[in-house]
Amino acid sequence: MSGETVQEVFEAVCRVAPHISSGLLKRREYVGEENPSDEKQLEADVWANEFLKEEITSIKGVGQFASEEEKHVTECGDGVSVAIDPLDGSSNIPTNNLVGTIVGIYDEELPCKGRNLISAFYVVYGPLMTLVKAEGGQVNEYVIEKDRKDQVEIHLASEDIEISEPGVYGIGGNKNWTDEMREFESGISQELKLRYGGALVGDVNQVIHQGGLFSYPDRTDAPEGKLRLLFECNPIAYIVENAGGASTDTDRSIMDIEAEELHQRTPFFVGNEELVDRAEERF
Repeated sequence: MSGETVQEVFEAVCRVAPHISSGLLKRREYVGEENPSDEKQLEADVWANEFLKEEITSIKGVGQFASEEEKHVTECGDGVSVAIDPLDGSSNIPTNNLVGTIVGIYDEELPCKGRNLISAFYVVYGPLMTLVKAEGGQVNEYVIEKDRKDQVEIHLASEDIEISEPGVYGIGGNKNWTDEMREFESGISQELKLRYGGALVGDVNQVIHQGGLFSYPDRTDAPEGKLRLLFECNPIAYIVENAGGASTDTDRSIMDIEAEELHQRTPFFVGNEELVDRAEERF
């Protein structure tokens, strides 16, 4: 039953994604509100969240729905728990840079561990609209298109993806890095090309396809990190680990962190196993 629900959530997000992409044009202004993480909300954040929520909560096998943009879990009945970041990197929207959507599907009530994920995927709203999905130990990439009749078509573009050899890196929050992080980055920068765009989905997508490391570490002003465990870190770690990579908060796999709060944050490293191991040894 959960497999059918995962497929229904996948198809629902694919249906909605083209509308989100085309609807950003008129929703680039801030609304004067903040989300539960105290970040300013764009009109696009609120709109995309409501659009996705309506589609996902209407699926019979969804028991819980949670969003980075909402303070509390929405109870829907019995079934899987779906956690979303409706517009990852939305601060890029006013300057027309990359954004995406992140979805994690858990078989336990939220909050819970990443090990309870049964599927995760992210959408990249780029020159092509792509979706990278992990399920059953395999990572596939799809291209989402609309045909001339406004029908959504889903094309399998790459099957059984494995993370490439290290080529690029991106590390967020550099204004408030610790001294240890600055030393670590100095070493990594001698080996890999810098690729950082301010949207987790875009930066991680580069790491999956080109190999390397992405991190948003703890900072002097945020020792707990910035990224949300349930909405961002767990789903991305699940995808990267299923592609043969690794994840850590510098102590353990992201997937092994016991979530105690819905909007819990964590330091975050993902990428090739050797680079993630190096981060664990360094910190």
